[in-house]
Amino acid sequence: MALEVWIYYVLAVLVLTASPGPSSLLCMTKGVSAGWKVGAYTALGSLTAITSILTLSFTGLGVIIASSELFFNLVKWVGAGYLIYLGVKSFTSNNTQFDKPSPIIAEPSYFASHFISGFIVGASNPKAILFFTALFPQFINPSNGLFFQYVVFAVTFVVLELSWLLFYAYLGSKSSNWVFASGRAKMFNRLTGGVFIGAGALLSTVNRS
Repeated sequence: MALEVWIYYVLAVLVLTASPGPSSLLCMTKGVSAGWKVGAYTALGSLTAITSILTLSFTGLGVIIASSELFFNLVKWVGAGYLIYLGVKSFTSNNTQFDKPSPIIAEPSYFASHFISGFIVGASNPKAILFFTALFPQFINPSNGLFFQYVVFAVTFVVLELSWLLFYAYLGSKSSNWVFASGRAKMFNRLTGGVFIGAGALLSTVNRS
């Protein structure tokens, strides 16, 4: 793979990963309310889902999926519905303050639930399917080994995506002291709830064109 091609790919992925979206918002919210470690598990869940989409798109299955109106709409409405559910749950919360994350190690199922939450948000974003399906044909050289190109593309994406998601989780955890002040949890829940609902409503308008 030519270095110039890889650099162009890095720039394209950097735009995708650095742009705030549902996954980064979720990681930041988890970081605020439950600490950086929970935000990190959420990030890993989202990363697993989006890397799976990347793999499908690279193998050509992404084209089939993106061209299927039924599947595309199913992913879109599941994603929009879940984001709106998170928003309504947050918006209607009666919490007036958050408890600081306990230093005691939680049960594995506790972290697994946050991993799954991140996975659902990452997997139910149809824009990722469209992006990767349109992206890879621009960079793949069919005369070179496809597996090597896949490894380079996947590792590059994983490093950039995970870095940004962990950054948002860290940012959330560092701003938690302000949110933990008495009475601010309710305002935070209203704000994030409104953003999640808005993100879900916006996602529902996405189409294949």
